[in-house]
Parts: sequence; C-alpha cells; structure tokens
Amino acid sequence: MNSGNPMISERRLRDSMQQYAGAEPMTFNGALNKTGLLFLILLLGASWTWAEAGWGGTPGFSGKMMIGLFGGFILALVTAFKMDWARYTAPVYAFLQGMFLGGLSAYFEAMYPGIVIPAIMLTFGIMFAMLVTYRAGLIPVTQKFRVGVMAATGGIALFYLASWILGMFGIGIPFIHEGGVFGIAFSLFVVGIAALNLVLDFDLIERFAEAGAPKHMEWYGAFALMVTLVWLYIEVLRLLAKTRE
Repeated sequence: MNSGNPMISERRLRDSMQQYAGAEPMTFNGALNKTGLLFLILLLGASWTWAEAGWGGTPGFSGKMMIGLFGGFILALVTAFKMDWARYTAPVYAFLQGMFLGGLSAYFEAMYPGIVIPAIMLTFGIMFAMLVTYRAGLIPVTQKFRVGVMAATGGIALFYLASWILGMFGIGIPFIHEGGVFGIAFSLFVVGIAALNLVLDFDLIERFAEAGAPKHMEWYGAFALMVTLVWLYIEVLRLLAKTRE
C-alpha cells in the first residue's frame, strides 16, 4: 500500500485493520456509492451560496465562500492524517467545499454566462471516462505511474503557490493565466493531470478493498475522490473561461 504518499502508508492501513479486526470489509462499489452521497451534500452547500449570489449580479468572495474554502482545506488535512475519521469529516468537507464552489460558480457564470453547466458535464464526463478506462485496465497503474502523477501534481501546486506569492507583489506570470494559446495549453495540461489523479484514487480504493480494509474506509476513498473532483471542476471552469476569452 506504500504509494510514495506519506498519508497513505501500509503501516497506517495495517493499524486500522488491526483496530477493526473482524469488521465488514469495504468494497469498490461501496466507495463509489458514498462518493455519490458526498456529491449530493456538496450540491446542498453549493445551492446555498449560489442562491445568495444570484444569477444576474456580480458576486465576489463572500464570507460563506471563505469559510467553505478554508474550512474545507483544514478538514481535508485532518481527514488525510486521520483516515478513520473520514465517515464524520468527509460529509462536512463536502458541504464546505460546496459553499465555496457555489459562490465561485456564480462568479464565473456572471462573467461568462452559460459556463457552469458545461463545466459540470465535462467534469463528470472525465470522471466516468477515467473510471471506464481504469476498470478496463487500459491504464496500468504502476509505482512509476503513481510517483510520476504525484510529482506532476506537486509541481502544479508549487507553481500556483509561486504565482500567488508573486501576485501579492504585483508580478504576474505572462501567458499562463491568459486566454491565449499558452494559457489554454497549460489549462489542458492541468486538467489532464487532475484526470490522472482520478485513476490514482480508483487504484487506492481498489487496493484498500483487496487488502480487506474495514467498511468505514469507503468514506476515505470517497473523500479522496471528492478532493480530486473539486480540483478538476475548478480547472475545467478556468479552461472554459480561457476559451471564452
């Protein structure tokens, strides 16, 4: 189970299995079902801030959005280090991220009318395509593949962090965040890496199930999928906005 990610180790899974010895084992489909439940909870949070922003206004970053953003981030860290808590923290995480995404979607909808529905459809289309591809065995998930995707993900995170810090000093990175060829190509690359992270999530869930992880670990697998889906949706929104520009 040691994938190179310190939050997903063989030792931590073994400790959880010893603690819940004899419990009903988790299944791949069970984790997918719980992902659907988390999505419904996310929709509830999103509808709250979406309705507050309204269709025709110029919504900004409201207090509820900020609570959703930072609250969800903190809960994601807690859940990553306390996998057994996922059955309690994952639903709250989904609602908080829904609060953030609802306001963010309303903001993009005000700037680019009609952008949200295609973004949602593309996000779930990518997820189902990657699920079918993974289940068909068309993408072999080797240790090199896992490390490569995680390295690319870490590189993107560092780039965004550097871009944010430079932006605080009025320094912008040209082309990347704009609607030209380079900006669209960069967004396509990021969407591709986010899609490959879905494959890692499916692989994680399947390995947990094969190892006989307890039933409540389905919540952790669903949580991992939701984290990636939230990221993927934001990147799809940014990509579609660049094409509008």
